[in-house]
Amino acid sequence: MTVRCPVPRSEDEVVLLGHGAGGSLTAELLGQLILPAVGGGRGPLEDAALLPGHRELVISTDSFVVSPLFFPGGDIGSLAVHGTVNDLAMRGARPLALAVSLIIEEGLALAELRAVMTSLGKAAQDAGVPVVTGDTKVVGRGAADRLFVNTTGVGERHGSLHPSAALARPGDAVLLSGPIGLHGTTVLSTREGLGFESDIASDTRPLHRLVAALTPLGSGIHVLRDPTRGGLAAALNEIARDSSVAVEIREGDVPVPQAVASACDLLGLDPLVVANEGCLVAFVAADAAEAALAALRSLPEGAQAVRIGEVLREGPGGRVTMRTLVGARRIVDMPLGEQLPRIC
Repeated sequence: MTVRCPVPRSEDEVVLLGHGAGGSLTAELLGQLILPAVGGGRGPLEDAALLPGHRELVISTDSFVVSPLFFPGGDIGSLAVHGTVNDLAMRGARPLALAVSLIIEEGLALAELRAVMTSLGKAAQDAGVPVVTGDTKVVGRGAADRLFVNTTGVGERHGSLHPSAALARPGDAVLLSGPIGLHGTTVLSTREGLGFESDIASDTRPLHRLVAALTPLGSGIHVLRDPTRGGLAAALNEIARDSSVAVEIREGDVPVPQAVASACDLLGLDPLVVANEGCLVAFVAADAAEAALAALRSLPEGAQAVRIGEVLREGPGGRVTMRTLVGARRIVDMPLGEQLPRIC
């Protein structure tokens, strides 16, 4: 008699919140299930894609499910605009148009919906990008959490900029346009009533003007990425993986606001994995680093830009390390799952 060990039943596997965190569980879900089904996954996973046959045009889509809908510094409406504009910008593009789709739960107060849409419209106007189409659906009570917003954006690349997550090179300087951790800690504190939001506010804002300021440096700008879900740790690990390089940052040079540091200490969080919505990471040729910092600092949204590290000329590809304040070196791992759910 032949005895066979039973194969684990895939029907028992379920989606976890961590699968949407932007960390290793997200990569697993994409690589093993989603991308094979749609014929994707042949190259680096970028914030936005080049349109086939129209490589000067860039497209990106995103869904926003943040809870609560309103928080210090922003709301789901402005966040949806900023997030999509920024994804286009990270491919070196200026935004041309947005599509907006709403999924509304029955019972949502019209006053709240009006406030969200007013904010969304203002954010689009301030960014100089028109909302040209969209869709609205209403679902029954309990079928959604009040309001979900999907935005799709189309942009046009600046002729001299062609950044990609696969283009980091040994010797590159790693630049950060501003402090980290503000958005994630603000949303968590507001949702859970922790009180930190009295000292901090989300950094949500558009970054396309920062990218435009970098255009004179052209091919010296190798990689641009906004460290949203999974924070700075996820963004650096994705770039190191896709470029097959070793990256090292310095703990003392990474700007963490004191209120963010205090909140993370209390909650046992690492600021490197907390989501951001208003800063970018740039990998820049070493001889262009000072000019890039000057360009970033020329605008209010980049006034606190700093150099936080380099791409090592030797070291295992795909690894990110950090020089700590005491001079030791530790590995910065890709986050596993979601430490702060529903932050975007």
